[in-house]
Amino acid sequence: MTDLDALLLAQCGVVSRAQALQVGLQAHDLRRFVRRRELALLLPGVYVDHTGEPSWVQRAWGAVLVCSSPRGLAGVDLGAALAGASAMRAADGPGRPGADGGPIQVVVPRSRRVVAPRGVTVTRTFLLRDRVHWNLGPPRLRYDEAALDVALLASGDFAAVGAVARAVQGRHTTAVRMQQALASRKKAPRREFLDAVLRDVAQGTCSVLEHAYLTRIERPHGLPRAERQQRAGTATGVVYRDAVIDERVIELDGRFWHDTAEQRDRDFERDLDAAVEGHDTVRLTWGQVVGRPCSTAVKVSALLERDGWPPGRACGGDCAFTRAA
Repeated sequence: MTDLDALLLAQCGVVSRAQALQVGLQAHDLRRFVRRRELALLLPGVYVDHTGEPSWVQRAWGAVLVCSSPRGLAGVDLGAALAGASAMRAADGPGRPGADGGPIQVVVPRSRRVVAPRGVTVTRTFLLRDRVHWNLGPPRLRYDEAALDVALLASGDFAAVGAVARAVQGRHTTAVRMQQALASRKKAPRREFLDAVLRDVAQGTCSVLEHAYLTRIERPHGLPRAERQQRAGTATGVVYRDAVIDERVIELDGRFWHDTAEQRDRDFERDLDAAVEGHDTVRLTWGQVVGRPCSTAVKVSALLERDGWPPGRACGGDCAFTRAA
């Protein structure tokens, strides 16, 4: 195996012109490989070892290499790495339909200036060396750092919560580690909000809708504090229930991750298992929790009053509790 072959193998069939010259090729060798279609131009100064449509991983390698320092070889500090959603996609593997669209996001040191080619976006940051997994292919920001970047730049608060929840649910990081990473970003936008979200996630709120139930229904309306992500053994296996108040189970069905027929079937099987064990299950949707939280709180409170809990309270002058009184 030649040094070029080893590079192509390590980098999913992608190599930069600078790397090829470093391992002993000449410019005329590269021209010959392109002429024979053994290599094809992927991005300026970056080649792929076939002429068909490049895969997402090959596009990602190309984006990193086109932005890397000329001396970088595979397995060492290239001076560029995947960032944001692209770093998360690389760690997650093939994702939801449409997840591979859009530009590849790359981060470089603050001291470097890079002109991004079409299909690549570049950001510059301080202290990059210690925030990147340089040994992975392609090199990428640590997952907690990438997820924080996505959350901080999200278009709305609930999109930010979604980025945090996705990172924690995927077992790539923890809320505590993300809190530690956030602590170093003193001037980050939405910092106080995200810090509060991460505290809640660390206590068990594991999805956007769970967080919304906590902050829009349970807390402001004085409803009993639920036990979150309670582990239970059932006839069909171990399950984790979103919120449990004595014998009352509240499942938050936000369609955020419950997006297949198989997942829906598992949800209803979980409800049936709970009923067999004597638990009453209420399954709340996004519209009930986010769209009309006050009226939902009134109804949940009525159910809990039957269980012996005191009634909830109005969260403000126009709350449905006030109108129902």
